Amino acid sequence: MKIDFHVHVTPPDIIKDWKKIAEKELYFKLLSESPVNKFADAEDIVAELDSSNVDKAVVFGFAFKDMGLCRYANDYVADAIKRFPDKLIGYMILTPTSDEITKEIDRCIDMGLTGIGELMPYGQGFNIDDQKEMSNLSNACIERDLPVIIHTNEAVGHHYCGKTDTTAVKAGALAHNYPDLKVIFAHWGGGLLFYELMPEIRKQNKNVYYDTAASPFLYDKKIYKVAKEIGILDKVLFGSDYPLISMKRYIKDVADTGLSESDQALVNGLNAKALLKL
Repeated sequence: MKIDFHVHVTPPDIIKDWKKIAEKELYFKLLSESPVNKFADAEDIVAELDSSNVDKAVVFGFAFKDMGLCRYANDYVADAIKRFPDKLIGYMILTPTSDEITKEIDRCIDMGLTGIGELMPYGQGFNIDDQKEMSNLSNACIERDLPVIIHTNEAVGHHYCGKTDTTAVKAGALAHNYPDLKVIFAHWGGGLLFYELMPEIRKQNKNVYYDTAASPFLYDKKIYKVAKEIGILDKVLFGSDYPLISMKRYIKDVADTGLSESDQALVNGLNAKALLKL
């Protein structure tokens, strides 16, 4: 089974009126105006799954600051997983600093959504290394056994739209503050995985996972074998960041790494299957 853990879905109404929404959502504006940006609705994603021979995708809307827009996107995701139950797994988005998050989490659970993310700390105006600020979200997720996907970035290297200060340092602080929180740090955790060579970081990161979103833009494909050498290949999740990059490109990259077929299967879907409890 192949499972893409990082896929952005956008309601058609938001695709149509994105410029109007961007007037009030500045981070959405920044990413939407990028020359590499693309939008995809549920039908586009299902077509991509079929084209790339990927079985399922974890889908979520854009993480807006406005909770009204978050709810609208969550409603669309809930409808999408009902229409394509064999293809799509729904996650919810919300603003962690809102006093409405517990209500929204439970509403989304009732609609069949099973996790949270991808949250955007810089764009939504919260700090993942602030224990108090992350308390409500983290405790709600721990109590309900909900994984959460969080956008992270490497602290060095080239600049690109969406590169922020949510680095491995901040990701490590969240894992330290909430070791029982199941968290998927997008984009290889901004490099946090390399620090799992340190015994204390390996211990605190017992519930930390890393997705591969945007990997072809960031790292040499040798990173997969490095993850195996570190001993954390069982925590790596195939995530394409579709529609930014096609799913099939990742499948090819993993196949070209020199990893055994059983190791490739872990990354391509078995790790995700276990985390999703499928």
